[in-house]
Amino acid sequence: MNSIVIGSGFGGIAAALRLKAKGHSVTLIEKHPDLGGRARVFKRNGFTYDGGPTVITAPYLINELFELFKKDPKNYIQFCPLKIWYQFVFEDNSKFNYSGNETEMKKQIEEINKDDVKGYEKLVTFTKKIFDKGFTELSDVPFDKPFFMMQQLPSLLKLKSYKSVYSLVSSFVKNEKLRRMLSMHPLLVGGNPFTTTSIYGLILYLEKKWGIHYSMGGTGNIIKGLEQLMNEVEIKIIKGREVTKIISKGSKISGVQLDNGTKFETNNVICNADPPAVYEKMFNGNTSNSFMFNWKKKRMEYSMGLFVYYFGTKISYENVEHHTIKFGNKYKEHLDDIFNNKKLNNDISYYLHRPSATDKSMAPIGQDCFYVLVPVPNNQSKIDWSDEAEKMKNLVIDKMEKDLMPNLRKNIVEDFYLTPDYFEKDLNTKFGSGFSVQPKFTQSAYFRFHNKSEIYDGLYFVGAGTHPGAGVPGVLSSAKVLDKIL
Repeated sequence: MNSIVIGSGFGGIAAALRLKAKGHSVTLIEKHPDLGGRARVFKRNGFTYDGGPTVITAPYLINELFELFKKDPKNYIQFCPLKIWYQFVFEDNSKFNYSGNETEMKKQIEEINKDDVKGYEKLVTFTKKIFDKGFTELSDVPFDKPFFMMQQLPSLLKLKSYKSVYSLVSSFVKNEKLRRMLSMHPLLVGGNPFTTTSIYGLILYLEKKWGIHYSMGGTGNIIKGLEQLMNEVEIKIIKGREVTKIISKGSKISGVQLDNGTKFETNNVICNADPPAVYEKMFNGNTSNSFMFNWKKKRMEYSMGLFVYYFGTKISYENVEHHTIKFGNKYKEHLDDIFNNKKLNNDISYYLHRPSATDKSMAPIGQDCFYVLVPVPNNQSKIDWSDEAEKMKNLVIDKMEKDLMPNLRKNIVEDFYLTPDYFEKDLNTKFGSGFSVQPKFTQSAYFRFHNKSEIYDGLYFVGAGTHPGAGVPGVLSSAKVLDKIL
């Protein structure tokens, strides 16, 4: 069997390896000169910046890919568990060290509101039930049949999946700081905690089950290890060439065409690209006369955009943890502006990544390496980033200088940023969304773009826009779904 994989994010690489393990002849095509998709690496003046995902949970999903070929993952990658998973910094500048140490967690919760300790314990117990159903049982199962979705509804309703993550957390915990902290996980996969289905509360428990890890040398080293594995098992990798057209005969896939005119014949095309971009661009928009599919595609709501500022400093900020999450004052209003009003707001929340806290190789000696990620509206906003990006960069520096890093501006020696325009143009995501489709209940499982195309025979999807969703465990699990349908 001859299969072509388009795109080399975690989903595409995992799909290529799983197909190879089943005996397929596999060709992986990547438009960029390097692999990784959102997980690309930028190297500048001695600093190494991971382009995208930095929080590694459920590392067994990565290890499995090596074990398919009887290889020891430790010969390719090195995971380091983090003691403090996130340091939360609140609007009053108080801090909370979020970790897998339950004694410490409860002690800190008690200091904020002792009545919430019991509620926290009940919340963790409840998220384990969601995890057992939503992750263990359903994350690698195809959701392409309406009857199968109907069968799951009673148990999903019993788990209160009609509630938002914030609403679920609030039913257990009363303090607003704790509510924000324990409901922030949807933001890691492109969702608004106030509208994302509480199924995604399972992330809270998923972290507790396996911990949070860092890949030494950065997330890019996982991609490097997987690329080495693909070369060893003879997956053909084509870099620097873009698939511009998927060729079909009627509803059957017959091949792909590259930007240089080269054509490849195949009956199986696996897209690690954003499904709406594939349907709209690679078939010249002529995807279907199906009223239901066109309605579904049209009604989809997309995740927020991301402003990502990468910078290196000439001094080391030892007081900054590996992962920091800083909340703005008006949390809900800010999220409303991002997701609903599609406008910028100066009262930002942000996530700061400092890999050099764990791995000194990421920056020159005595210096520090960072990226800061700020949720912003996607490009439905019509924001002109050529005008707004510098203002956003300066706002972010001002906030970090005030909150965490004194004299930051004068200590920055190297920097650049990415806006939603990069996600739209370079990564081909619709509206420059950072995580494809929002993880609402009406856009989850059967209601997302299917792993097996609803329209074309021989077209399949892995990655953030299909089931089970965004985030490294999600996209790796999407390749496991493929295992069951191809």
